[in-house]
Amino acid sequence: MSPDALAALHAKAFDRPWSAKDFADLIALGAVVVEETGGFILVRAMAREAEILTLAVDPAHRRKGIARRLIEAAARQLPADTLFLEVAEDNDPAISLYRSVGFEETGRRPRYYHRPDAQMIDALIFARALPDR
Repeated sequence: MSPDALAALHAKAFDRPWSAKDFADLIALGAVVVEETGGFILVRAMAREAEILTLAVDPAHRRKGIARRLIEAAARQLPADTLFLEVAEDNDPAISLYRSVGFEETGRRPRYYHRPDAQMIDALIFARALPDR
């Protein structure tokens, strides 16, 4: 998927979408995109740790297992021992998904996310051990 296509899909999935330049810059710095029809995950790995930077599924394709398959596909490809992510504390569907695939809450970033209505939401930090390769 091109940075433009990533940005277009991200805009369907999030209130504050990233630009094509944001995606191009992250990819240029080594972030990896794993994609499937209707969704993608952007991850980066460094020093045996990896992070999900974003995971987007088109609303028309949700509840079909795409996010779960993307997480598992990325986890298999990452040269890391632990996979991290941040999620808004009020995003119950995502939190449920992350817990169901083995993530555990390890921390919190107060007032991390900015909502369009200017509300500030904490980010929950989750981690998951990855299998030995």
